[in-house]
Amino acid sequence: MPVEKKGSKGSSPKVYGYFKIDGDKATRTKKNCSRCGKGVYMSEHKDRNTCGKCGLTEFKQ
Repeated sequence: MPVEKKGSKGSSPKVYGYFKIDGDKATRTKKNCSRCGKGVYMSEHKDRNTCGKCGLTEFKQ
């Protein structure tokens, strides 16, 4: 029986929190990065949105 290592690659369970399911439609809950494109989500902070890949920061008004 193989033992799974702590840092093994795979899908993150937090990814399921990026979408909201309504019947047959799935909508995104987080904003996509405008510089990196689809598939790269921005983290939400109290006063800004930040991309972890390219470092783009958008401040909230």
